[in-house]
Order: sequence, then structure tokens, then C-alpha cells
Amino acid sequence: QSQLVESGGGLVQSGGSLRLSCTASGFTLDNDAIGWFRQAPGKERERVSCIGSVDSNTYYADSVKGRFAISRDNAKNTVYLQMNSLKPEDTAVYYCAVNIASSYCSGVATYDRWGQGTQVTVSS
Repeated sequence: QSQLVESGGGLVQSGGSLRLSCTASGFTLDNDAIGWFRQAPGKERERVSCIGSVDSNTYYADSVKGRFAISRDNAKNTVYLQMNSLKPEDTAVYYCAVNIASSYCSGVATYDRWGQGTQVTVSS
């Protein structure tokens, strides 16, 4: 069964850091673009970052630019989201997914193989 599993969420104080992991099982993500999304209660899901099959191809939402960094370790079949200078408004469930339409972060995107999500809570 092909799936993604997120981990690394938790409770952190404002200004703190967390590193989320997105690990693939049942398939290799070497040639895939992987996106990180978040959804807070009562809000729409938001794409916060993406990394293409080429490391230099990345995307960050304006709300996280300069604070979050996405990376991948193909040997571990894992994509990471390093989150620094966290704010209470970053509180959400964070999900990762595969862009099955393209190996790039821009252009056509159809995300699939969603993980179960990991909760990030930032206290003020």
C-alpha cells in the first residue's frame, strides 16, 4: 500500500522550532514533487511549501517564507519541513502529499496519497 506518513508535530512556544517529516512507504518519491499543506479549524487547507524532484525547485507561501525550509533525503525516502520562528497562527494539522501531475512545484498540480496529518500547536 502506497502511503505517506507525517511525524514531528507537537506543542511548542511562540518563537520555537519543529521539524516535520514525511516518509513514503510502498513507493519511492525520488521523482515526485511533494507538498506540505496545513489546515486550521474553520479555515481552508493551505499549501505552505513544496519541493520538486530537483532540490532547487521549491515553493513557499508568503506566510512562511523566510521561516520554513523544505528539504528531501531520497536515501531515507523522506521530505522534511523545518519550521523556525513559529507563531500561534501556524497552529494547524500539517499534511504532506504527492503531486501526481508533475515533478515540479509550479504549473499543473494534483495532489494525492495524503498522509494522516500531524498536529502542530504554537502557544503564545
